[in-house]
Amino acid sequence: MTFLTLALYASVTVLLLYVLINIGAPRSNCRLPPGPKPWPIVGNLPHLGRIPHHALAAMAEKYGPLMHLRLGVVDVVVAASASVAAQFLKVHNANFASRPPNSGAKHIAYNYQDLVFAPYGPKWRMLRKICSVHLFSNKALDDFRHVREEEVAILARALAGAGRSSVALGHSLNVCITNALARVTLGRRVFEEGGDRKADEFKDMVVELMVLAGEFNIGDFIPALDWLDLQSVTKRMKKLHLRLDSFLNAILEDHKNGGEVVTSGNVDLLSTLISLKDDADGEGEKLSVVEIKALLLNLFIAGTDTSSITVEWAMAELIRHPQLMKQAQKEIESVVGRDRLVSESDLARLTFLEAVVKETLRLHPSTPLSLPRMASESCEVDGYYIPKGSMLLVNVWAIARDPKMWADPLEFRPSRFLPGGEKPNANVKGNDFEIIPFGAGRRICAGMSLALRMVQLLTATLVHAFDWKLADGLDHQKLSMEKGHGLALRKATPLMVHPSPRLAPHLYKSS
Repeated sequence: MTFLTLALYASVTVLLLYVLINIGAPRSNCRLPPGPKPWPIVGNLPHLGRIPHHALAAMAEKYGPLMHLRLGVVDVVVAASASVAAQFLKVHNANFASRPPNSGAKHIAYNYQDLVFAPYGPKWRMLRKICSVHLFSNKALDDFRHVREEEVAILARALAGAGRSSVALGHSLNVCITNALARVTLGRRVFEEGGDRKADEFKDMVVELMVLAGEFNIGDFIPALDWLDLQSVTKRMKKLHLRLDSFLNAILEDHKNGGEVVTSGNVDLLSTLISLKDDADGEGEKLSVVEIKALLLNLFIAGTDTSSITVEWAMAELIRHPQLMKQAQKEIESVVGRDRLVSESDLARLTFLEAVVKETLRLHPSTPLSLPRMASESCEVDGYYIPKGSMLLVNVWAIARDPKMWADPLEFRPSRFLPGGEKPNANVKGNDFEIIPFGAGRRICAGMSLALRMVQLLTATLVHAFDWKLADGLDHQKLSMEKGHGLALRKATPLMVHPSPRLAPHLYKSS
């Protein structure tokens, strides 16, 4: 008998034992939320289909906004309404502050050493505190405001120089946002203007990561089958990790050779992280090189791609709705004029532009399913029993399209967030559960404030500084709004455009 045959027999035996223990064993008499009947062994995994947030939204119409699924041997609860999401993320916030085990955190995010997937506890609080103080506080954001404005101006010059060539707007946005973040975290830009092989490679890695992270890996839900890697997800994750690790090692080496970088009196974040490597934090924790790389990975992945996706969707919607584009341009001109570019200090007075961004985040949330959370203890929600260890998924996409909460939810209508609209006071900062693109509660996106500033500044500048036509003479009414697959809800086809400068010529020249 060959080793492979023996291994196969052993795997089948382990699987059968696991199934008998976890599925065949008597269940609690407590009432679980309703949901579709699971299949043997795989549970409800086949019910998720190719687009899980769509499938879960359809299930919620039948079973209600609080559902229970059995994915393999894992209990999963799904929140598909604002009221149910508030129960989990507000009332039971502390109980759902940890992440469940998953292959992405293990094989890509340095085995849970990052901020996004670290278990809730002292280590996570330390990483969160470092980011909050040195990168995302109002003071830190104000100190580096000029960096974001300079990078957006560089983008405007590059777009103006495109001439008659079409531009892949999403790629240009990603380069701009990545360089803005890099100057704050590393003290230097990482990509050059124009064609940059490194920028292309980085974008490819980010897209691949988001696709892999969006897959429901069978091994995560049936651990006995994890070693088989039936979907080759683990293999691809390990290969991608090596590429990302090489990228981060190069960044650390360049920083080491360049020394500490000071921008306008502010030390870059990486220098601060390195200083903490040998110094104990107030809670007795120390930062390791692996934790530094894991944190940088979070910042460069979560802090760049989701923002560029949001701006691309905003521009696509405005191009599709020329009257809204003209309304946004008129508002910005009334505040800024035509002799300078938009600054962050202008954003507070651009109420229609803010409504455009809110409506984009509602209709096109960059993360349609929230990153999963896990119940630390059993609890009760809306009269239903939620077992300890259950995975929580919040269907952000479905909540933001709930016809009970939104009039004509499939229409792009920024006016719903203006005075006289249906939600004039709603914000996206985790307080109004009918629109939570950044999540809510203790695990809300740490970089939300930075993301909102960057998205609003970029969108305002693009609207103000250019008129837009689609590539190849495509009519705006025929612009495809089909969405791709993966953790991040990007456009299936990149937005290809021809920008035409509309402001004073000197604004598009280097100072």
